[in-house]
Amino acid sequence: MSKTLVGAEMDIRLLTAPFDPARELAAFADAHPASGGIASFLGQVRAGEGVEALELQHYEPLTLPAMHELGATVGQRWALDGLLILHRSGVMASAEPIVLVAAAARHRRDALAAVDYAMDHLKSESWFWKREKRAGEWHWIEPRGQDYADLARWWPSGGNPSGQSGA
Repeated sequence: MSKTLVGAEMDIRLLTAPFDPARELAAFADAHPASGGIASFLGQVRAGEGVEALELQHYEPLTLPAMHELGATVGQRWALDGLLILHRSGVMASAEPIVLVAAAARHRRDALAAVDYAMDHLKSESWFWKREKRAGEWHWIEPRGQDYADLARWWPSGGNPSGQSGA
């Protein structure tokens, strides 16, 4: 059965400056007091492993509209009261937040599944080019095979309509 975000809040932002995930999540929760479940995922730049910085580049005319399209798809698949997607671009230091996805729903399963789906799509069908700085040099990062496998579980056939091989 198809669900929509009719009457629900959808807050989708592409940011170039750091954000405070605790403040954003608190504001989101405050905006949805009738929701029985609020689920979230916070992705941040890994500390250690020699990573000095992370940079995310994107093609502006495509990125935000595609993020809104993803939000609409999420809202059609699950009964949500609200959806929050915040994604950084630019250069980020160790431990800085990259992405925050939160979903508010009457029941936890819808909220949890919506966040999981959105993150799998942001990670694998993303509109960002990612590179890491290690030992003073930048290196491009490609999605891993596991990222494509995570994405494929959302299609009944296990196939990938984007044509990615997952290798």
